[in-house]
Amino acid sequence: MINILVVEDEEPIRELIKMNLSMVGYNIETASNGENALLLINKNNYDLILLDLMIPKIDGFSLMKNISNLKIPVIIVTARDNINDKIKGYNLGADDYLVKPFDSMELLLRVKALLKRCPPDNLHVEDIYTFDNIVIDIHKHSVTKDGSEVILTLKEFELLEELISNKNIVLSRDSLITNVWGYDYLGNTRTVDMHIQKLRNKLDTERIKTIFKIGYKFEY
Repeated sequence: MINILVVEDEEPIRELIKMNLSMVGYNIETASNGENALLLINKNNYDLILLDLMIPKIDGFSLMKNISNLKIPVIIVTARDNINDKIKGYNLGADDYLVKPFDSMELLLRVKALLKRCPPDNLHVEDIYTFDNIVIDIHKHSVTKDGSEVILTLKEFELLEELISNKNIVLSRDSLITNVWGYDYLGNTRTVDMHIQKLRNKLDTERIKTIFKIGYKFEY
């Protein structure tokens, strides 16, 4: 699972960011000041840091100097829209710079794009999964059962890929909608339920588990 540290002194903004990122499956930890953030960074491994500049005890720029040797991707999230601050941030190693107020969807897109450009070293994506006489080849976009091809629609395959690449992790319906159908999808989560039922029927497997009032988990 992707681990993200949110460093923000304003609690409403901090909690909003945490909620939005948690909904799409990221593991979020938070710090309200630079000193606590530095302690967490030295203690834990993070795949991405969202960093406000105007934080107490150790400001954002100073924190970046302290962690520059760790090579952790950083998105600066700040109200400071000055070009000199942007230049300084990028020179200190920031990968992106987002000015407040921001749209939550834009933040999610930037996080996803940065993680795609800078994938975590420990994020191992398998190409082939085998279970219950079923073979799923992610690279070839194919599924076979007992040697015969299982015909899936594009969305069915993408949903299956999302579930199995996060095997044994509970995924909410909202996170599945966002990651499979996209942030701008106008339908509701019932779409997920219908596609899950189709996958179960086509694969004839009980590995896709319903987690009451939350979503689904692929047991592998």
